[in-house]
Amino acid sequence: MDKKRILIYSTVFLIMGLSNSVIPVLPEIAAGSFVTSGSFSYTLLFSGYFIGALLTMIPFGYMADIYDSIKIIVFAIALTFFAGTILTLTGNIYLLIAARLIEGIACGAFFPPAYSIMAGFHEKNRYIGEFNFLLNAGLAVGVLSSGFLAAWSIRGGIILFTGLSLLTLAIGASVMFTGKEPTKMRVKKISPILEARNVVSKLFNIKFMRIWITAFLIFGITGVMLVFYSEYSKDMLSKPELGLAIAILYASSMITNIVIGRMNLGFKKMIFSGILLAAAGVVISLKSPFLGFALLGIGSGTGMIGLPIAVSHMPFDRGLAMGIFNTYTYAGLAFMPIIAGLFVDMGYQAVFILSAVFMVLSLFLKDGVESEE
Repeated sequence: MDKKRILIYSTVFLIMGLSNSVIPVLPEIAAGSFVTSGSFSYTLLFSGYFIGALLTMIPFGYMADIYDSIKIIVFAIALTFFAGTILTLTGNIYLLIAARLIEGIACGAFFPPAYSIMAGFHEKNRYIGEFNFLLNAGLAVGVLSSGFLAAWSIRGGIILFTGLSLLTLAIGASVMFTGKEPTKMRVKKISPILEARNVVSKLFNIKFMRIWITAFLIFGITGVMLVFYSEYSKDMLSKPELGLAIAILYASSMITNIVIGRMNLGFKKMIFSGILLAAAGVVISLKSPFLGFALLGIGSGTGMIGLPIAVSHMPFDRGLAMGIFNTYTYAGLAFMPIIAGLFVDMGYQAVFILSAVFMVLSLFLKDGVESEE
């Protein structure tokens, strides 16, 4: 296997695993720092990761078009190790919040150059499928390891992935110093103001808004389900059954990543079918949670392959394009549950159905991305 792919695969597993290993033990970590649930500090401890990622996706995507992408990825691994070390050793709430912010910055530094490299391979459908498989595997293992190791140490999962970051950093150093390709450094002779306008014009370009909106919705609707479904299903599912439903979501998405990645499908077909399957999964989950979450996982897994491939066909620098794409995905995860929360007075069923309807409506938008078919 290509050394770059080994590095990218191991890094996505690491970054996702560390980020999710914090979530199950967040209340205990906060309590150890004398922070109460629902307070502003507690909220920042949870959302600092998303804030860091959102603020840095586009800058690092821009940098990926100028500097060596592998060096940026190694920098992301180093940040991950640093954040994990702080999360392991300190009980100071301000340092913990800073660590979560650094975790997010590491995520922002990793995804644009990683997707940019993956999209440059001839077998990009397959490789992006494998990449997303390991992304979901990292999320799942992060949660599971945190739960199983909590009896040994409340931060056992964090310690595990912080240790793994050292191994991944060694792989990154090996790739960086033994690579045969010359260092990429392309100086853009454009004023900062004009460059900022250029970025904004692409961020809100109407020709590509369908792709951006779809990325926001298909990732955001998963966040909505994870945030609100436990409350909706409290009279329908036991806690173990709820955990099984969420596990089915991850598992079906992982299987889909591998299967769809090996099929000769164009990105437009993947996005179209992904939206329909995900929307159907949300509606079906109202009565049949296991089937519904399986369809949601299949739909989101299909979209997770089609969307970055579509972005790779946009007529501008790939690193910046991937930075914008990842900004919209994380914006969906961060903000769509907040938007949905404004309508919970209508009932959870209405919130879920409306989310599915908006997903389907995105199919009627047009985009200017030329298909490879």
